[in-house]
Amino acid sequence: MKTHTHTDWYDFLTDLGAVVTDDHVQHYGSATDEQQAALNGAVLCDLSHEAVICAGGKEAETFLQGQLSNDTRLIDAQHSQLSAYSTPKGRMLALLRLFKHTDSLHLRLPHSLLEITLKRLRMFVMRSKVTLEDRSTQLVRFGLSGAQTEAWLNTHLGSVAKNNDEVVTSNGITQIRVAGAVPRFELYGEPEAMIALWKNLQQHGAMPAGADVWALLEIQAGIPSIHPATQEAFVAQMTNLQFLNGISFKKGCYTGQEIIARMQYLGKVKRRMYLIHINTDSAKAGDGLFSPTEKSAQGTGKIVDARPHPDGGMHALAVIAIASAENQSVHLHSIEGPKVTILDLPYSLEEQ
Repeated sequence: MKTHTHTDWYDFLTDLGAVVTDDHVQHYGSATDEQQAALNGAVLCDLSHEAVICAGGKEAETFLQGQLSNDTRLIDAQHSQLSAYSTPKGRMLALLRLFKHTDSLHLRLPHSLLEITLKRLRMFVMRSKVTLEDRSTQLVRFGLSGAQTEAWLNTHLGSVAKNNDEVVTSNGITQIRVAGAVPRFELYGEPEAMIALWKNLQQHGAMPAGADVWALLEIQAGIPSIHPATQEAFVAQMTNLQFLNGISFKKGCYTGQEIIARMQYLGKVKRRMYLIHINTDSAKAGDGLFSPTEKSAQGTGKIVDARPHPDGGMHALAVIAIASAENQSVHLHSIEGPKVTILDLPYSLEEQ
């Protein structure tokens, strides 16, 4: 993780007792206690495993408008957005969070996709007045979740974002409200200010928690993620991105737009993302799902992301053939594997 973030921030986390493996904060002593705190209290989660790209230059917005599924013209100091980066065939290469910090456009994505995404984006810059730089080591980031967190941020930062995707910047710290059963925020800023804020929030009762805890909260909010194992596995609508304000159907052309638009207007989505529970401890992104009723050569479905749940087993997001999901006959790894239980997503899947 030292290569992913500022040394002062890394030292601060390790002094707190962070156990770091494979560049992720695994936990601070008890993963189960941290999971329980996420569901019943308040948690602070380092997001150094998420990379940050800064898109600079006067043509940055126009360039990204031609690459991503959302309308980048809508991003300003008060609004962020999710957006898919796709192949010409409409297959997702990454899911990005776009926002402005210190007047510059930033893209947040898993660090595991940073190098390949930067390389591909730079291929298409050509003569555009655009710079794309990795800012992961300069910009500290962490997540905050809990029922009391609005009041805490208002006390320490003087303001708080009220609506999903809303951005508020104060005292040099950018906060983004993200979906969740309780208030959740992504926070970005310089190390000194972020360390001071973390300490204040911890004094209020927020528990430091590992990366899996934040991923579990994302899963429960129905927010997908793309990992190396699932690159090019899904078209944006399969991951419910149209219900998360992650696709603009009114903007002009962009890479993958023809397929995404065709699926929206001419076809019918036969697969979509579900929130599921599995009695296992071994599910991961990219794992296959199977059903005795599914005849498609594509199989029944695929795990988008999965994380342990404090009540046992794992919660996951999975793209599943709708017919198989409605038959409640889906299993992990094989038709003899653990059965999948489909849970309610926190948003409607009815098309507008």
